[in-house]
Amino acid sequence: MRLASSTARPVSGPHVEKHAPPAVARATASVLILTKNEARNISHCLEAVLSQESPGRPEVILIDSGSSDHTVQIAGRYPVQLYRIAAESFHHARTRNLAAELAQGEYLVYLAADALPCSPGWLGALLRNFEDSTVGAVYGRHVPRPDASIERQGVLSTMYGDTRLVKSAACKADLGYRYYHFSTVNCAIRKHVWQQTRFPQDLNVCEDVAIAARILDAGWKIVYEPEAAVYHTHDFSSLRLFRRYFDLGVVYRRLNIWDRNNKAMLLRDGVRSLREKLNVSQNHYGIAARSAGACQDAAKYAGLVLGRNERFIPRALKRRLSTFGLFE
Repeated sequence: MRLASSTARPVSGPHVEKHAPPAVARATASVLILTKNEARNISHCLEAVLSQESPGRPEVILIDSGSSDHTVQIAGRYPVQLYRIAAESFHHARTRNLAAELAQGEYLVYLAADALPCSPGWLGALLRNFEDSTVGAVYGRHVPRPDASIERQGVLSTMYGDTRLVKSAACKADLGYRYYHFSTVNCAIRKHVWQQTRFPQDLNVCEDVAIAARILDAGWKIVYEPEAAVYHTHDFSSLRLFRRYFDLGVVYRRLNIWDRNNKAMLLRDGVRSLREKLNVSQNHYGIAARSAGACQDAAKYAGLVLGRNERFIPRALKRRLSTFGLFE
C-alpha cells in the first residue's frame, strides 16, 4: 500500500506491507524501531520496551527492511505493529520519516533494535523532559557494553556523560561541534516538531544531526537526558571508522556546521583522547588495545579532515571513500 503523510504531503517512499497489527487507541508515545536481521536482539529490545513503567503502554511500530533471519517471526509474537519494506527501499532519513507518518503518538521515540534500555524507567526519563513546552526533542545516554573497544569506550564517555544538558542558542558557542549532536539510536521528538522539520531526505547518513540542526535553528530546545540510558555499542575497524568519519566531515560541511571554533574544539578533544589512550596509568587496557585505539583515533581525524575538504578530491575517489554513497 502507498501511504500519505499526516501533513497532506505525499510520501515518495517504498511499498509497505503491513502485518496484522493490533488495534490500539491513540498513544502518548510511539516507539519506532527499524530492523534488519536483528533476530539476536529484537526479543530483548521489545521485552524491555513493553515492560516500561511509564503510564500507559506505548504504541510500538517496527519497520523491517528485508530481514533474512527470524527477526519478523520473533517480532510477530509481541503486540507491535509490524511493517515490511524491501531491503533496497531502506534509507536512514526516508524510513524514519515513514515510521513517523505511521505513528499515532504525540511523541516519536526512536530506538535502535540493538539498543537495550537499561531500566524500566528509560521511557519515562525521556518523556518527562517534554513537561517543558519549549523542548522539541530529547536524546539519551549510550552505555558501552563490557566488551566494547577502547575507542568506543572513549567516544561514548565523551559524548554521553553523567550531566543533563539543555541545548539552546545561548550555549551554541560553548558546546561547539557538540551543539548539534543527537542520536536516533535513543531519542524522542514531539510529533508536531517532526512535522515542521522532518528528516532531510537527501541525506542517508547523519540524519539525526541534520534534524537536530533544523529543530534547534527553529528555536526549539534539545535535551540530553543521561537517565534515559541504553546499552549500545558498535566496534569498528580503523578503515571503517575512516570512511564513516569521511562522510561525517562531508555532511557537516553541507550543513554549514564547520567553523573555526568547532574545528579547534574537535582538535582539542582528539588530542585529549589520544593522550588518554597512550597514558598507561589512566586505563587498564594492554599496550595492543591502546595502540589500536590510537590508530583508530588517527583514522577518524584523517577521515574528518578529508571529508571537510572533499571539494578538492576527485569525484571517483570520493565515491570509493564514502560508506553511505554520498557521491552516487
